[in-house]
Amino acid sequence: MEQIFENKTFDEERALYGIDGAVVKNCRFDGPADGESALKECRNLDVRDCFMNLRYPFWHVVGAKISGTTLTENCRAALWYDKDIIIEESRLGGIKALRECENITLKNSTVSSTEFLWKCKNLNIEDVTIEQSEYPFFEVRDAKIRGLKMKGKYSFQYDENIEISDSELDTKDAFWHTKNVTVRDSVVRGEYLGWYSENLKLINCRIIGTQPFCYCKNLVLENCTMEDCDLAFERSSVNATVNGKIDSVKNPLEGKIVADCIGELILEENVIDKSKTQIVCKNSDCECA
Repeated sequence: MEQIFENKTFDEERALYGIDGAVVKNCRFDGPADGESALKECRNLDVRDCFMNLRYPFWHVVGAKISGTTLTENCRAALWYDKDIIIEESRLGGIKALRECENITLKNSTVSSTEFLWKCKNLNIEDVTIEQSEYPFFEVRDAKIRGLKMKGKYSFQYDENIEISDSELDTKDAFWHTKNVTVRDSVVRGEYLGWYSENLKLINCRIIGTQPFCYCKNLVLENCTMEDCDLAFERSSVNATVNGKIDSVKNPLEGKIVADCIGELILEENVIDKSKTQIVCKNSDCECA
């Protein structure tokens, strides 16, 4: 028989430990006892319109829907080692909000969490705003992300098999050491994008920021624009089609770069073999044409 916990306050240690098949509705996890791990080792939860102000509430949970719920900045390390979780219409605060979780859906929610979503796999993220984070999406595997608006630093590092679309990413040092990441129809703003990546592809994207895409393997840009992008593609194998101007290109390793114009082309013979990269400037007035 399904258990229902409604309009209650819990502050003790492991308040609802190990329950299976329960609705937790309009409850507060807060109070002077300052207990941890309120819903640890639970299964098949329906958590609605709750207020979580204590540490480590959802550890080793299997099967849960969390909706309309606030996890405050005090609710640190909220979801760890979980599987089959849906989070909707919620606010996630507190450092390290998700870690080592599997089969996670996150929709229509707001996040402010440093070290958000580490070492997780099989993710579906849709219409999410990340107000602040450092090192979000670290070592993520197999994710589909749509409608993400984020501000942060050092995002998507060491990720594999990621698809991102219709998003606005304001984040420096993004996509370092990634493998098999595709970004479509998005704005990507930040310094030092994509270094040491492999099979990184950007399609119909607006790219903004200094020194992007260095030391990349099999980098592809299709129908993109690049703004304030100087010293791009250093030591990278690249196939890029760029609309408009690239401020400067430095020592690409191999491939083809097509742009309307390149402001400065730096090709050092003692560093690279210039014959391995084809440079095409479509504007005949450009100095590199």
